[in-house]
Amino acid sequence: MQINDLTEVRNLAKEAYIYGYPMVDSYRIQHAYFVDPQSPEYKAPWNQLRNIARVFTPEDKAVQTPNSDTPYSMAGLDLRAEPMVLTVPEMAADRYFSIQLVDLYTFNFEYIGSRTTGNGGGVFMIAGPGWQGETPSGVSHVIRSETKLVLAIYRTQLLNPGDLDRVKQIQASYQIQPLSAFLGQPAPASAPPVEFVPPLTPDAQKTSLEFFGILNFLLQFCPPVPSEVDLRSKFAQIGVEAGPGFATDNLSPEVKEAMTQGMADAWAEFSALKKQVDAGEVTSGDLFGTRDYLQNNYLYRMAAAVLGIFGNSKQEAMYPFYTVDAEGQPLSGANRYTLHFAADQLPPVHAFWSLTMYELPASLLVANPLHRYLLNSPMLPQFTRDADGGLTFYIQPESPGAALEANWLPAPAGPFFCAMRLYWPKPEALEGTWTAPAMERV
Repeated sequence: MQINDLTEVRNLAKEAYIYGYPMVDSYRIQHAYFVDPQSPEYKAPWNQLRNIARVFTPEDKAVQTPNSDTPYSMAGLDLRAEPMVLTVPEMAADRYFSIQLVDLYTFNFEYIGSRTTGNGGGVFMIAGPGWQGETPSGVSHVIRSETKLVLAIYRTQLLNPGDLDRVKQIQASYQIQPLSAFLGQPAPASAPPVEFVPPLTPDAQKTSLEFFGILNFLLQFCPPVPSEVDLRSKFAQIGVEAGPGFATDNLSPEVKEAMTQGMADAWAEFSALKKQVDAGEVTSGDLFGTRDYLQNNYLYRMAAAVLGIFGNSKQEAMYPFYTVDAEGQPLSGANRYTLHFAADQLPPVHAFWSLTMYELPASLLVANPLHRYLLNSPMLPQFTRDADGGLTFYIQPESPGAALEANWLPAPAGPFFCAMRLYWPKPEALEGTWTAPAMERV
C-alpha cells in the first residue's frame, strides 16, 4: 500500500472494483464449471468440451439469466502452453449455432457461427497473448485472445422438442484439441499447474475485501494491454496487481474502511446506471461486446455481468429487457400483463426470437406446472392469433384460460423480469426502426 490519502484509496478501490467485478464473478462461475468436480454445475476439466443435450431449467442456478432456447456446450480453454483448435461440422442452413469466445475480462472477443463464419464447418485456432507463429496447415482461422484463459460457449439451436437427437449428433461432432495433437506433433512442455483460489459467494463479492485477492489472482492470466498500462499502475498503489493474493491483514482499519466504502460507491454507480437501463436509455446492446466496442467502459462491463453475465454482443443477439410495465412500474406476479405484437411487427431476426421469464432477485428461470420457461418463434404455429392476425402474450401466475393457454408465459407470485432475445437480429432491430412493444398491465 503506497497511498495515505484515504479519499484516494476509496476512489481507487471503487475504480478497481468496477474494473474487476465482471472478472471475479466470471471466475466464480468458471470455478464451478471447470475446477471443482464437487460442484453440481461442474462441466469438465480445462480444454475439454462438455455437451449439455438439454435446455436450461430452474434447477440450473450458477448463471443469472440463462437462455433456455439453445442446448449449450461449454469449454474452458487454458492457452498457456499452446493454442487450442476447435473443429466445427457442417450443418443445415436453417439451424442457428454460435461459439461465443469470452476472455477473462468478459469481453466477447470473437464469434464462430452462423452469422460470422457460416454453417459450412471449419477449423479455428484460439491462441493466447504470448503465441507467435504462422497459421498452421489445416486451420481456417486464427483467433487471438488477450487473456490466457478463455470461456467458449456453444449454442446449438433446438428447432423443436423432437429435434434433440439431431442436436446431440451435432454436439458430438464438435471437437477441441491442443494444436500439437491437431498437427500430430509432440506436445510442448506443460504450463505449471494452477492453484485455483476458492471463489466468493455472490453476496460476499459485494462487500468482502477478499474480492481483491481473487482479482489479483486473475490478473496473472491477463498481461496488461496498452490501453490499461497506466490504469493497472494506479491500481497497484492500493495493492491491486497480478499476484497470488491481497494482503488484507496488513491494512490499517482506516484503509480497510476506505476500500469497503469504495466497493459501496461502485454499487451506487451501478444503481444509477441501472435506472438508465430500466428507462431504456442504455440497452443491453450497449453493454456487451469487444474491448473496441465498449471502449474500456468498465461500468458498462460491470452492468453486463450483473444483469446477464456472458450475454451476447448485439450483432449476435439483442436482449430487450422487460423490468417495468408501460407505466414504469416494476413487474410483479401480483398483477397480470399482456404483450402485444401487431401482425407485421414480430421481432425481426435472421435466426429466431424468444421471451423468457426470470424471478427476482435471483434472475433464474421460474418453476411452473407447464414446465414452460419461454415463448419463442419456433412455437409460432401453436400460438392463438388475434382477430387481426396480431399476437398477444399473457404474462401472469395463473392460466388465462384454456383457449389462451398456448400464449401464456407463467410468472412467479412476486417480482420478476422478462428477457426477449433476438438471435442474429436484422438491421431494423439493430438500427432501432423496430422496437419491442411495452408490457401492459391489465
